[in-house]
Amino acid sequence: MKKYVIIVAGGKGVRMKTTIPKQFLLLNGKPVLMHTIEAFYHYDPEIYIILVLSKERKTYWHYLCKQYNFKIDHHIVEGGINRFYSVKNGLFLVKKKCLVAIHDGVRPLTSKKLITNAFKIAKKAQAVYPAIPVTDTLVQKKYKSTILANRSNFFLVQTPQVFLSDIVINAYKTTAFSCHFTDDISVVKPKKTCIPIMIKGSKRNIKITTSIDLIIAETLITSLWK
Repeated sequence: MKKYVIIVAGGKGVRMKTTIPKQFLLLNGKPVLMHTIEAFYHYDPEIYIILVLSKERKTYWHYLCKQYNFKIDHHIVEGGINRFYSVKNGLFLVKKKCLVAIHDGVRPLTSKKLITNAFKIAKKAQAVYPAIPVTDTLVQKKYKSTILANRSNFFLVQTPQVFLSDIVINAYKTTAFSCHFTDDISVVKPKKTCIPIMIKGSKRNIKITTSIDLIIAETLITSLWK
């Protein structure tokens, strides 16, 4: 089956508190987003890479590719007003009866093992998402008090989330936007067209959101390359 990946990188990086969006900040000597694209290219050099960028950042991205001599083939799609519409725009380039991964542009340390496993299981399961167990104590705020939650029932969901393309294309076509849609499994699951399978994620597959995350990613990528 033909494989696609939609890398969503249209964010403004407000929480990072920098003038440059987090996907363009340097990690181990080159922009974060380049590491993310490389992860999927190294998994399969023939994978069809779709990069979703905001309109105002496309020229800057072309400048970075030239500056860092970045030549991995990819196709740029203009982002929407939020993640939901950005993914929807990216899906216009995806054909049916294929497999498509949808991935956060600021998760640059995704391993080949995780990507391989997600695509392998999605071929039969039709919808797959990685997750890791919550290890901290959890409390739920209720009015003026808190309730201790059983952390063994909770997981942190990651990307890449991989789908049979027919499933996810139909979900985005027939579903109205909701602020509760924080990822793609949340869009697909209400349709009940399949039962998404949770697979083992990775603690190294961090999402760079704050300046501390960037420091952690720098430490991890340096140790991985030793």
